[in-house]
Amino acid sequence: MDVIHVSENITRLILQVFRLNGRLLAAGDRLVADLGLTSARWQVLGAISFAHTPQSVSNIARSMGLTRQAVQRTVNELVVSGLAEFAPNPHHQRAQLVMLTKKGSVAFDGAMARQVPWASALGAGVRAKDLATVEHVLSGLTERLETADVPPVRNARSERRSRIHAKARRRSYGHTR
Repeated sequence: MDVIHVSENITRLILQVFRLNGRLLAAGDRLVADLGLTSARWQVLGAISFAHTPQSVSNIARSMGLTRQAVQRTVNELVVSGLAEFAPNPHHQRAQLVMLTKKGSVAFDGAMARQVPWASALGAGVRAKDLATVEHVLSGLTERLETADVPPVRNARSERRSRIHAKARRRSYGHTR
């Protein structure tokens, strides 16, 4: 198979995953809205719950493949809503641990109880073999991205733009080079 054909197929797959992600987030938001959750909150509650031991925001973010800042914002919302709480971290003074509260566990369990029949209905008529193949391909791509086997390719034009923008940022903060 030639490189261009693979590139086109991967690009179509990536675009479809982006589209699916948007639809999943919207559907998830609708599914759990009356529980005081959003898809993002549900996802972070799940990461906390499945960790089985309290984790720092950085560890939660790493396990989810998200930025620490995005997870920190969501955790802060969960804490304000009474769904999560911070606990001291004996291994790090500043990086507190995040734990579910009783209210958070109830909300997460309620979301998961809805998710099972919803997922079953969504997957109705799709062969288990096809789902396993898709999961295998997506897992492989995720692993390659996580281990940096496929570094982002930058062209000379984008490199030049990056240098120009970096120089402008340094000037705007009073730093010159």
